[in-house]
Amino acid sequence: MRIKHMLAALWLGVAGMTSLNAQAAEPEFTFKMHHFLPPMSAVHHDFLEPWAQKVMKDSNGRIKIDIFPAMQLGGNPPQLFDQARTGVADITWTVGGYTPGRFPKAGVFELPFMPVSADATSMAIQEYAQEEMKDELSEVHLLAIHTHSPGSLHARKAEIKSADDLKDLKTRAPNKAMAEALTLLGGTPVFMPAPQMPSALSKGVLDVAVLPFEVGKSMKVHQLAPFNTEIKGDRGFYTQFFLFSMNKKAYDSLPADLKKVIDDNSGVELARHIGEVFEAAEADGRDVAVKEGNSFYTLTPEETAKWKATVQPVTDSWIADMKAEGVDGQALYDKANALIAKYAKVVSEK
Repeated sequence: MRIKHMLAALWLGVAGMTSLNAQAAEPEFTFKMHHFLPPMSAVHHDFLEPWAQKVMKDSNGRIKIDIFPAMQLGGNPPQLFDQARTGVADITWTVGGYTPGRFPKAGVFELPFMPVSADATSMAIQEYAQEEMKDELSEVHLLAIHTHSPGSLHARKAEIKSADDLKDLKTRAPNKAMAEALTLLGGTPVFMPAPQMPSALSKGVLDVAVLPFEVGKSMKVHQLAPFNTEIKGDRGFYTQFFLFSMNKKAYDSLPADLKKVIDDNSGVELARHIGEVFEAAEADGRDVAVKEGNSFYTLTPEETAKWKATVQPVTDSWIADMKAEGVDGQALYDKANALIAKYAKVVSEK
């Protein structure tokens, strides 16, 4: 635990640090970073800003990164990956599931009841991507792929205590797998990027928001959907993956020593750090909902087991679909589970 806190302090502390040399140097490379969340979000101020500052410090001021939150460079969240691919932005952070079917191999981590903590699951998907997703990510330079903490259900009118309570409710589906799972559970899934949820909840277009608490804080979901249902156990209900990508030409334009700066701030350790940021933000977001006076219900183990059995066809279908595409889906599913177990142990031992 002490090591974890030291790592977090190191990353968060660099936001206010710049060496004398970095202050004196003119940047040789200035890159534009683009994402969809507001600047008050934990992603912006606890991850992206410190990361950009650390790259500047480690490069002795030779690399500067200007951050544009809340889609300030134009477009919409599902377009962010392509903005990094084509060079509209040099670096982007976005949700992989906003473009369904584009990263099918990563979909195994979005299957129901797959994730553990954000840090362990993020390390697992990072190693998995490095080994299994080179084809799907060949058009960008991947900095990190990660997940958020396992999500919960946040309802406008009443707690969700069973699948029967979901019947016919318009329920936000964060990705394809969750849309299928929610359909099997009796809900009416509505695919919706996170920034659209506050308006949808306030207008009654949406009855239930499926998302982690950390997103709810910055978007005031705790004020719009005060009935929270948590799903606990050895695996969480769902997660989704995020892509932190760099334009290949931008990366290739760097000399070897500056490529090393980027590389040293990428990969499994970065994925772990991002996961830790999300875990801390999740706890903070839940605390905000508690202070708001929201209600909380934890799905019983018996009901959780029913949900797992009900949504098992989602996993079976993913494996079959991968097989139809000539990919051994069962092997990928087994590998993802093994990596999650591996890194869950790593995290528990720290």
